[in-house]
Amino acid sequence: MRFDRHAFEAKGHLVVPGFIDLHAHLREPGFEDSETIETGRRAALRGGFTTICAMPNTEPPIDSPGLVKELLGRGHGVNGARVHYVATITRGRKGRELADMVELAAAGAVAFSDDGSPVQDPRLFRSALEYARVTGRPVIEHPEDLALSAKGVMHEGTVSARLGLPGIPAAAEETAVARDIALARMTGARLHLTHLSTGGSIDLVRRAKADGLPVTCDVTPHHLAMTDEWVAGSRALAWEVEDEALRAGPYESSTKVNPPLRGRADVRALWAGLVDGTVDAIATDHAPHASVKKEVEFDQAAFGISGFETAVALVLGGVGVHWAALGTVIDALTVGPARVLGIEVPRDDWTVIDRDAEWIVRADEMASKGKNTPLIGRTLTGRVVATVVGGEVAYEGEARVTEAISRR
Repeated sequence: MRFDRHAFEAKGHLVVPGFIDLHAHLREPGFEDSETIETGRRAALRGGFTTICAMPNTEPPIDSPGLVKELLGRGHGVNGARVHYVATITRGRKGRELADMVELAAAGAVAFSDDGSPVQDPRLFRSALEYARVTGRPVIEHPEDLALSAKGVMHEGTVSARLGLPGIPAAAEETAVARDIALARMTGARLHLTHLSTGGSIDLVRRAKADGLPVTCDVTPHHLAMTDEWVAGSRALAWEVEDEALRAGPYESSTKVNPPLRGRADVRALWAGLVDGTVDAIATDHAPHASVKKEVEFDQAAFGISGFETAVALVLGGVGVHWAALGTVIDALTVGPARVLGIEVPRDDWTVIDRDAEWIVRADEMASKGKNTPLIGRTLTGRVVATVVGGEVAYEGEARVTEAISRR
């Protein structure tokens, strides 16, 4: 069905360019029990994302030109978002030797990352940046000093101490950010720091940009909306007042994510970075998992939150309390990620949002195979009602409203 913009605007809906997610996990090949290209692309549409970048921590990892071409071919004919693929920095994501980065770029890789397995050897990472510069592609780095994060499972602070859980200090991220920026300064390569979570990291990027370095960064909807108190059972978004009605049990593994949910001051610092332009993009880090990987003890559970379908409501919540302007958030979901990747925003891709729609997040209504989100059962405001790819309506659906909500 061809898109009729005026028909949606006549209903009071907001029509904006299609969202671009530069960090998502489709799990195929190797982990199809958690997500597939097909289910991930369809879940992305429900979140308003018309273009997504799939990360390479699959099995086998996306470290060969042949696999890049094969994956690009698998998506043809599937009704869903456009997919770009991020190839590995090192062979097998093992951090020992560089992958064939020039060949990977020629095969269609849009960027390079060992996401989840940050390159610890600074000499090797310097070489990666130099090769990436030759290809014209950015390096997307998950900044984490593994020696500092060690066996941590949540943010190190008063909440982790109260819960008796080993923590991941802010310094584990910030020292890695500082090292990566220093190497970007040395090489002149495009460095993108993904899912930053601390105020210190934002300050480092702010200074790097002031120095004219080609450094960019993104933040996630869950780091913009949730704090480490969620691990202790809070279900109040960062701008909401704590309420007994907004509580769940502690130690829910759906709140376990890397980097971890941080403190309220860090959340505000991320929003400040969006407002002043330090943060270039909002990326979901959509990380779906099969239930067997999440329905276990907190310290044994996999890291990750399924993020496509709830992203819009979370970021609009911050807009609603004036933590950022609507235009700032939309830019971070569209032109910002396109600029990072060096691609154009497709002219015939659109996202239609009902900003006033109230809905309850239900696992059985999610298109993603991964139901691992602590937002299950939460009432959210703002939902994508249509997504358009190439001028054709690829997804259309109205927000479901419970009787309790409709009686208000």
